[in-house]
Amino acid sequence: MFNDIGALELVTLVVLAVLVFGPDKLPKVIQDVSRTIRKIREFSDSAKQDIRQELGPEFKDFEFEDLNPKTFIRKQLDNDELGLKEIRNGFDLKKEMAEVTDAVHGRESESSSGTSSSSGSSGSTGGRIDMSKKPETPARDDRPPFDADAT
Repeated sequence: MFNDIGALELVTLVVLAVLVFGPDKLPKVIQDVSRTIRKIREFSDSAKQDIRQELGPEFKDFEFEDLNPKTFIRKQLDNDELGLKEIRNGFDLKKEMAEVTDAVHGRESESSSGTSSSSGSSGSTGGRIDMSKKPETPARDDRPPFDADAT
């Protein structure tokens, strides 16, 4: 529970507790806090047992840690019944972004033309887009196949 508290932080908390509660009341406060934590843990354990009993024998191996979204997704990716690894490996984000950028600028992408087009302003900047310049407005018949106002 307190794995990430260092020695200096612990000493600071003890000094702060002595200053706030005083040396006379501090042992009673520590007992009250530990008793409260113990009761909360007992309540949590009994609630977990009640939930397991109500779910029935088919959920015998159910763990409450599985409700954490990260744990759930990690388990499902390791299981791979849905073929998610194939989908994830078949998706190349850099290639997709390059195709979208080329479509926006009206150029053919490398995958569709087979050769790299070095014309335009991005050829001289090494493939980077200069955001300080205004984009060229295409003619009416050169519009991309999507609504520019919607994006």
